[in-house]
Amino acid sequence: MDRVPAVWPDLPYPAWRGTAATLQLWTQIVGKIRLSLTPWLNHSWQVALYVTARGLGTSPIPFGNEILEIELDFISHRLLARTSQGEERTLALEPQSVAEFYSRVVELLSAVGVSVSIHELPCEVPDPIRFSEDHTHAAYDAAAAHRFWRALVQIDRVFKLFRSGFLGKVSPSISSGAASTSQSLAFPDGRPRCIRVVCPACRTRSCARPIRTRSAAPASGQATKLSRWPPSTPMPIPNRRPSVMDRYQQTPTTI
Repeated sequence: MDRVPAVWPDLPYPAWRGTAATLQLWTQIVGKIRLSLTPWLNHSWQVALYVTARGLGTSPIPFGNEILEIELDFISHRLLARTSQGEERTLALEPQSVAEFYSRVVELLSAVGVSVSIHELPCEVPDPIRFSEDHTHAAYDAAAAHRFWRALVQIDRVFKLFRSGFLGKVSPSISSGAASTSQSLAFPDGRPRCIRVVCPACRTRSCARPIRTRSAAPASGQATKLSRWPPSTPMPIPNRRPSVMDRYQQTPTTI
């Protein structure tokens, strides 16, 4: 990159709407590959992608006696697949239809010795189109994708810090391809969501913040979600042990 990017990059949703829709479907393809090959975990945590130093990655996926890793690299703008056998293949992240991306990923995996079959219909999208037949979604703005990943880097960092002081089970800080990327970063009118740990501004209607809620199932412990909180209602503070977060309660800070 020519310059050091902003800590919280500007990412107005209308300007990258097409890329967001395409990326959501590309990540669903990668997530469904992981779903097909990985043993099940509670809450489907084995399906999601993790923020990496270069983009979004699967972490190790078992196949036979070996492991596979897939990473969407938003610095070099490529998809990388590598195995514990030493095989490695890449394909460029560039404007291409979902159908073309799907076909190229299947061919790439076959080249490294991985055979996989997935359910091709995407989840949680209106009017879903089978991956192999989707020639509608093809936008890819490399600069917008890079800014999106830079935002995820900060969100991942804040969420991990926020959850550190809570007792019970907490979900990993993850990205689910079935969730709309646009909803995680902006309100419907395109205004960016405010991600703050402890700040009076987080009680306003224009701000979103992570809150901790109890799961309906006692065995599930605690879960995390990003939610808007009504400004007239006090913020619930669950029982927790002291943590590094306490210093932010004493001195409200945007991080």
